[in-house]
Amino acid sequence: MALTAIHEAAGTLVDTNYHHAIAWHRALRAHGHLVQMWRIHRHIGMGGDKIVGALAGEEAEESEGDDIREAEAEAYGELIGEVEPMQGARELVEELRADGATVILASSAKQNEVDHYLDLLAARELVDAWTTSADVEETKPAPDLVDAALQKADPDGAAVMIGDSTWDARAASKAGIPTVAVLTGGFSREELREAGAAEVVESIEELRRDREILARISRP
Repeated sequence: MALTAIHEAAGTLVDTNYHHAIAWHRALRAHGHLVQMWRIHRHIGMGGDKIVGALAGEEAEESEGDDIREAEAEAYGELIGEVEPMQGARELVEELRADGATVILASSAKQNEVDHYLDLLAARELVDAWTTSADVEETKPAPDLVDAALQKADPDGAAVMIGDSTWDARAASKAGIPTVAVLTGGFSREELREAGAAEVVESIEELRRDREILARISRP
């Protein structure tokens, strides 16, 4: 049975989580919401349409949500040039393709950010497909992103999510597929397990050494 590996981009293949935390901190502070960085980090991976309400309250979401998201995008745009691929990220994609897997880059980021990540990984011609914000109506922990990625895959094959956050694991569980989680997002093994991750590895490099994990836990 063919395997589809759905890779969350930000935090899993490219090292973005702390850059996003800084960007959200700056955006919220610019609108008068002083949210401590550790609280922001716990929500990185949650969709931008939900994170303002989760951090600053629904009143802030209703009155300022779009403005705060715009400020975050601008702040992140100033930091994105510092983002680097995770060690072994492109090599993992190459090895999975060599193993016969379909590889889909899953992201709810805007097209320009996804383009940047594809270029960083030199993976535009390597991955089979990718998603952007245009493919989803509701972001994580809703399953829309995973469902959108699955629609680009073999409907008769098995699939597995590779992610870095509790939000990835919850979204994948709702979509009916298991998750291998890496610790590079800054969440603990216990948190990732509690969120539904079937396996947790330290890094992409560890997953490269034991790619059979993906086949063992994949689900049709």
